[in-house]
Amino acid sequence: MSTSVLRARLADRFREVNGDHPMTPADDAYVTAWYAELEELCAAAGRDADQVRALMLDERLPLPGYLRSDGAEMVPADLFGLASRAGGEDRLREWFVAHWDDRAEGEREWAAYLSGQYVCLRSVSPETIRRKDELVAAITAAPDEQDAGSPDWSRRLHALVDELDALEPPFTAFDRLRFGGPVSRDVCIDAVRARHPRAPVPS
Repeated sequence: MSTSVLRARLADRFREVNGDHPMTPADDAYVTAWYAELEELCAAAGRDADQVRALMLDERLPLPGYLRSDGAEMVPADLFGLASRAGGEDRLREWFVAHWDDRAEGEREWAAYLSGQYVCLRSVSPETIRRKDELVAAITAAPDEQDAGSPDWSRRLHALVDELDALEPPFTAFDRLRFGGPVSRDVCIDAVRARHPRAPVPS
């Protein structure tokens, strides 16, 4: 299959998953700063870009995180890292799913990983996926804790928020379009910090 056909099929799959939203100049600048062009990454890694596109279409590697407005397929710089840890693309699915005790949950996370929509993490792995879920759950539940509002509670809450902040990139406007509203950074980091200012450090 020719490069042009593979690129067109990959772009169609991307839009099926994410919707057909325009990329603004600010979106383009963001993804250029935070992601790598597939062609360039493959050249640096000694990989054939068309073979990688075929693996994506065959649901053995994740789709690009973004399509830049010039058509460039933008992917994480560590796109091949998990497959390397697993022992190759043929072993990646089983290796990935095995990180969850519940097989069905692992399969759901695998499907989410393949979608390329884990743009909520600076580095995507079973470990960071699970930790993000734990942090979001803890931050969401924090206002219902018995000592909510106390200095100790505030320190615990901001430690959670700071850890989530370190895991997540800034996001861009395109993300809020494809996800249909606020992203986790908006809800669990920015809004929490605004609603619950950090307790002053005792002098």
